[in-house]
Amino acid sequence: MAAKEEWSISDFEIGKFIGEGKFGKVYLAREKQSGYVVALKVIFKAKLEKYRSHAHLRREIEIQHGLNHPNVLRLFAWFHDETRVFLVLEYAARGELYKLLKSLHHFSEKRAATYVSSLAGALAYCHEKHVIHRDIKPENLLLDIEGRLKIADFGWAVQSNAKRHTMCGTIDYLAPEMVEKKEHDHAVDNWTLGILCYEFLYGVPPFEAEDEYGTFRRIMKVDLKFPSSPAVSVEAKDLICKLLVKDSSKRLSLQKILKHPWIVTHADPSGSCCD
Repeated sequence: MAAKEEWSISDFEIGKFIGEGKFGKVYLAREKQSGYVVALKVIFKAKLEKYRSHAHLRREIEIQHGLNHPNVLRLFAWFHDETRVFLVLEYAARGELYKLLKSLHHFSEKRAATYVSSLAGALAYCHEKHVIHRDIKPENLLLDIEGRLKIADFGWAVQSNAKRHTMCGTIDYLAPEMVEKKEHDHAVDNWTLGILCYEFLYGVPPFEAEDEYGTFRRIMKVDLKFPSSPAVSVEAKDLICKLLVKDSSKRLSLQKILKHPWIVTHADPSGSCCD
């Protein structure tokens, strides 16, 4: 889509409603001049006021707009009028990975390895730019028309070299250092990759419990159990065990994930998975 100094809603034909978030709605749209199809996120300023989230949104926009990677959803542009903020986003035609996982219950090793490989590459790129995502989960991952994974939501992301202290993200995916409210760095994303790898293969995150406290306790103990069904290879379990390590400095690096035997054997190099 062409760069432009000043965008407005009149530059787009608005199509069907495709999703909803805390602050607004997402529509399919076409940029009139080029015919380029995008997702248009419409955020209501009144809701930003209510939740005091102006700075939060500004940070999210700045971070995502600065990223350009095949597995990161592009934020092409943004503009606003009196009542709304508009984000012009890449359209991921196959929607949320979460819905695919729920319909299939769990993924094949090929599909899981392809997604983990795509995520590791995208997160390595983000970390090089000092961006920590802090909220990688199936709901924040989208699939494009070719089945390629895209990291979509940067609402909890932060751009920093320093260690952070904010507890954020979603309970099942939190690293032990976040649960214990200790300072954390980019290694929280590596932990979450281990959680996702497990969830892709077994259909549920590894530390689920009856309540929030039970989940926190299991995370802090790294109470990791592998069910007998579905059958999962020893190599896949090895990768999960090397990521779900309490000492953040000992977690497998993203570069080593990409060279891990399970990834090398199973991941589709094209990144598009349709098995």
